Amino acid sequence: MVKIAPSLLSCDFTKMGDELRDMERIGADWAHLDVMDGHFVTNLTFGLPIIAALRPVSKIVFDVHLMIESPETYIDRYIDAGADVLTVHLEACSDVTAALRSIRARGRVSGLSIKPNTPASAVFPYIAEADMILVMTVEPGYGGQKLIPSCLDKIKEIKAYASEKGKSILVEVDGGINAANAGEVRAAGADILVAGSAVFGSTDRAAAVRALRS
Repeated sequence: MVKIAPSLLSCDFTKMGDELRDMERIGADWAHLDVMDGHFVTNLTFGLPIIAALRPVSKIVFDVHLMIESPETYIDRYIDAGADVLTVHLEACSDVTAALRSIRARGRVSGLSIKPNTPASAVFPYIAEADMILVMTVEPGYGGQKLIPSCLDKIKEIKAYASEKGKSILVEVDGGINAANAGEVRAAGADILVAGSAVFGSTDRAAAVRALRS
């Protein structure tokens, strides 16, 4: 069954601990934490101190997405802060293979993300080292954008290539996902759906999660 990872980028920042606890209550599988540095992407969000402070609050899987320059230099620190899944951007890494191996060496799920304009084939050389590929279906940096439908083809391409190589890989999709298009995203082969405003903006968050999953 597909997993749902609500993005805390859309939560109420004045009560992040309560929002995180609520993710467990409503049946979310993972909590998606978008780390942005104001350089790799223009927005600036939160980083190590916030993630470390939130970690004792919940046992939910921390799915940390590093949208930062030189992410390989921060891998150990984000794992120490509490990341269970750690994703770096192909476009930001000087040595993608080394970054993914570093994550795996710490016993965490290694993720590799690509922007909408980066072709699926760009991740093929790293399939062996990645546990998960994160396909961005909006330009990274801000929540509330509309999903770019053409990006869904990348899911099928990545799954097909991995299958040819005898590799089982997770594909996570992030950007503009809501109840209206979640079925299309699932049908394309996505394993994990990241959703921000579709969950946190709902008056019935549990129902919103169920709608995304089914």
